[in-house]
Amino acid sequence: MRVAIDAQLVRGTATGIGEYVRGLLDALRAAGDVEVVALQSAALDPWRFDRRVVWDQVLLPAAAARARVDLLHCAAGTMPVWSPAPVVATVHDVAFLRVQGHVRAYARAYFGAYQLARYRSARRIIVDSRFSRDELLGCGGIDPARVEIAYPGVSADLFAIRRAPAEQPFALAVGTVEPRKNLATVIAALRAVPGLRLVSTGPFTPYREECLRVAREAGVADRVEFRGYVSRAELFELYARATCAVVPSSYEGFGYGAAQALCAGLPLLCADSSSLPEVAGDAAALPPGDAGAWSSALLTLLGAREAAESAAAALRPAAIERFAWRTAAARIAAVYARALDGV
Repeated sequence: MRVAIDAQLVRGTATGIGEYVRGLLDALRAAGDVEVVALQSAALDPWRFDRRVVWDQVLLPAAAARARVDLLHCAAGTMPVWSPAPVVATVHDVAFLRVQGHVRAYARAYFGAYQLARYRSARRIIVDSRFSRDELLGCGGIDPARVEIAYPGVSADLFAIRRAPAEQPFALAVGTVEPRKNLATVIAALRAVPGLRLVSTGPFTPYREECLRVAREAGVADRVEFRGYVSRAELFELYARATCAVVPSSYEGFGYGAAQALCAGLPLLCADSSSLPEVAGDAAALPPGDAGAWSSALLTLLGAREAAESAAAALRPAAIERFAWRTAAARIAAVYARALDGV
């Protein structure tokens, strides 16, 4: 079985989808059951909308045709209108149809309704969670029998992190700074948590300005740091040194920040929204928009840091087993086989 995988979003400032594709490629190659071809264009910026469309609709199917593959895995949430081979699509979420009202209309149309129409022609659809499956099927027109759940894996590099929490406490938020990540709630919560800093890593959107406004109004601007996209080494250092991870998102198709924190042995405070209870279990217990509840949770954690660290360490082995890429890749390879067999 020869499978081409859309790997364009691994390039540059790879976010959650880039992590997904990189991990899947490595795991499939390590397993050796699937011949994998990574499709990329070194000259194309995947983060400019017009060039993303050119990649999806022109260059990707052309590259798949040249590669002479049995199957094309569109792993980045977008599909071409035509493909030279049957398509398996990963739909990470349908946020552009649900919660991305702040995004420009042309982007909402392309990543939302246009892609939903494309998904209906996919031989199989992989989703990251039960929540994402329900959201996708709720949009209509998708055959439930063609939709399969495969939780993404987490990079094995995180499994090896050795925790060494900094003496000066800080909370870590990992992910794109956008409204559905709901970071402003944690920033507002800092007002009642003296001495705690918040470090955010991930690409900016205009929502960062809203977060900065909230920080100024709460009097905590000097305790909020937006680092933007950071290197892998810096990110891992932050996972090792942070007091806790915070995931206050109101909408996540999976929630890489939560899964990564669990696998790094980092105490986690997590919203009880969307897919996060599937990923984080009992740690997903906080209302996403209730700053008071987040303040209380942060104060409780800071008052019992050693206990929180021990509890996170106890949860870590099960999280590593659950989110190992070898498990996810085996499930995805089985989906490939069913797609080609037509069953």
